[in-house]
Amino acid sequence: MFLIRFLTVLALSCGLSLARAEPLVLLTENLPPFNMSISGTNYARDDGVTGISSDILRAVCERAEMECQQILRFPWQRVYQQTLDDVGYGLFSTARTAEREGLFKWVGPIARNEWVLFAKGDSPIQLASIEDARRYRIGGYKGDAKTQFLLDRGLEVQTALRDTENVRKLERGQIDLWVTSNQAGRFVARQEGMENLRVVQHLHTAELYLALNLQTPDEVVQKLQAALDALRAEGALKNIEARY
Repeated sequence: MFLIRFLTVLALSCGLSLARAEPLVLLTENLPPFNMSISGTNYARDDGVTGISSDILRAVCERAEMECQQILRFPWQRVYQQTLDDVGYGLFSTARTAEREGLFKWVGPIARNEWVLFAKGDSPIQLASIEDARRYRIGGYKGDAKTQFLLDRGLEVQTALRDTENVRKLERGQIDLWVTSNQAGRFVARQEGMENLRVVQHLHTAELYLALNLQTPDEVVQKLQAALDALRAEGALKNIEARY
């Protein structure tokens, strides 16, 4: 007992903490092929989460010798707000936009995401620019950066809590265009039994990051970034991407 008290006093006098280091909790959503639950449900954790970004971050944490948990939940707005509010949390795969820049600390890029407007494959719609899309009914995912991209430019977007709703709306003719990711949108549409999609406008190519709560120590951010950079230099990231 005396030894424990002595070590405690010594640690405190040196400004050290005896608290056990907690694992970094990395939150995500279903955004295939970047992050998704193996079961296809809206909740998964650790080995139940897969995808390009998920596998890359798993390798990054291992290289950085940091304990990281991965938790997939729904909806995006919930995990986004939790990362803003709670120390020890991160969020992926996150587009690093000007509006978000000062809200998080960033590690990346971990992947690239093409933002597009989809129409049905047999649709006659032709767009020369984003402005031409104003004439059409557009569906998007609530709280998503791609949806916000159009809203910021004054376009109207019908938002849905699940992106699968937009697939069904497009198929039924309730919307004319769907703003989504080229990669993720096609994946989600295939799961809903719809493959007949056509890109009518390329909007943006976004680099995807791990966004960390602002209270994350800089040394943690630096260790993760160094691990990511080393894995990229070794070609490990390309090998992971090739699996999907």
